[in-house]
Amino acid sequence: MGAPKVVVLDYGFGNVRSAVRALERVGAEAELTADRTAAQEADGLLVPGVGAFAACMEGLRTVRGGEVVDRRLAGGRPVLGICVGMQILFARGVEHGVETEGLGEWAGTVERLDAPVVPHMGWSPVEAPEDSVLFAGVRDERFYFVHSYAAQEFTQGHDDFASKHYTPPRVTWAHHGTPQRGARFVAAVEDGPLSATQFHPEKSGDAGATLLENWVRSLA
Repeated sequence: MGAPKVVVLDYGFGNVRSAVRALERVGAEAELTADRTAAQEADGLLVPGVGAFAACMEGLRTVRGGEVVDRRLAGGRPVLGICVGMQILFARGVEHGVETEGLGEWAGTVERLDAPVVPHMGWSPVEAPEDSVLFAGVRDERFYFVHSYAAQEFTQGHDDFASKHYTPPRVTWAHHGTPQRGARFVAAVEDGPLSATQFHPEKSGDAGATLLENWVRSLA
């Protein structure tokens, strides 16, 4: 059996070259493309993202990326979002008072972190569920974050989730700030075929490589 094929969706946003290299290092056959057929038919789809929520959504619309994600999930085909590629999976994002509609795979709003120092930049621990597949072997490791916004609550909030997602989501949390003032936010979600991380696994050293390898292995 050959290596799993993973498409990194090329819509103009994201650390795409490093994501391709990181996937190749853990055994995937990775391709950077905006071709919808290739993205639909691959074993896995990685949706990257950096910068502003609204700009990423506009870029995604230009390649009809939301349609690709929705069709893949409807067929139970794995998708992994990274950084803003995770944020756009939520219902909406609010930046500088401007609200932008997201893909709505999860309910909730992506908002600015309420912490003394923003952006949150650097290595932080996470609180992963014991039954996490993504974090198998790396639950106690630190991961690399670069962001000013995040989802600070997680609810499903969709009547049709039972038909789209198969088990209760596994939600991983992280914290930025001080015990007196800081923000607890969603660091990762595993929800049936849909997974996402707020941090950058491709920049997170051996721990990030193990997480990506765990995801790639799940594609077989």
